[in-house]
Order: sequence, then structure tokens, then C-alpha cells
Amino acid sequence: MFHQIHSDPEVVRFLFWEPRTLEENRAALERKMGDTLWEEGKAFSWAVVEQQSGTLLGEAVLICRSFQHQQAEVGYVFGTGSQGKGFAHEAIHAVLDYAFTHLPLHRIYARTDARNHGSRKLMERLGMRQEAHFIQSEIFKGEWGDEVHCAILRQEWHEKQAPGK
Repeated sequence: MFHQIHSDPEVVRFLFWEPRTLEENRAALERKMGDTLWEEGKAFSWAVVEQQSGTLLGEAVLICRSFQHQQAEVGYVFGTGSQGKGFAHEAIHAVLDYAFTHLPLHRIYARTDARNHGSRKLMERLGMRQEAHFIQSEIFKGEWGDEVHCAILRQEWHEKQAPGK
């Protein structure tokens, strides 16, 4: 399933890579398995599986961006059949909760192609606020693209999780 997800042109449409070959996916998976949770510059990935069937739905990623500034980036990739069903929300909610509860983080951000409305909606539902919309900030798959950055602070996260919120 990992290969099926990461080789799907629709899934990687807003990601920085093109659909991957089986060999490229094997290498990517091996790298992911060697990463540790809290190492600056490294990404730690969780497989997101459907409980009853055990089917891989996608992955959630936490990247330690700065120890000094206590910041991390969250990311996610889900197969087309898993999109729009709440799985990403459930998974990223769990990652944010874990990160803000167990890691020395002050701020977690996410970024996406401005055209990725599903990802932007997910960030909003998670309580993240849009902090920036960069116009033609990167060359993305051969053309200039806009990028949106959203973030949430530890205090904001815990306030939003309080009973009655």
C-alpha cells in the first residue's frame, strides 16, 4: 500500500516529488524506518491504518525543525480512497496531541500548496491559523507556486482541547 499511495499521481499532485517507482519507495521507506522521533532536521513517520482491516490509509509526519525555538512541522500523505473521510484529521490530531504533551514544543506548523484546499481545510479544522500566504515563493514541478503556512502554539492547542471547547 505504501507504494500504491506514493506512486499515485493524484496523491502526489501537491507534493514535491513525482510518483515514485517501487525502488524509490523501498528506499524512502527504509530511510523512514531509520529516523528517530526527536532528532533535529529529521522526520518521524507514523503509518495510519484502518483498525478493522489493517489497511494502510496514509502517513503522518512530524519533523523537528528547531530545538532552540521548540518548533516542528507536521505533514501528511493519504491515499485517494482515504481522503475526505476524517482519517487525516484523526491522525494529525493524535500527532499534535502527542507532540504538545510529550515533546518540548512551543509551536507546530504545516505548509501546503495554496491550491490544496483539502489540506488547508484540515489545518483549519485542527485549530491552526493561517500565518502566511507566500506568492510564487517556490518553483514547484516546473512552475512558480504559492504556499500557505498555518501554525498552532502549545497553549492554543491545550485551550482548544479543554472540555467544553
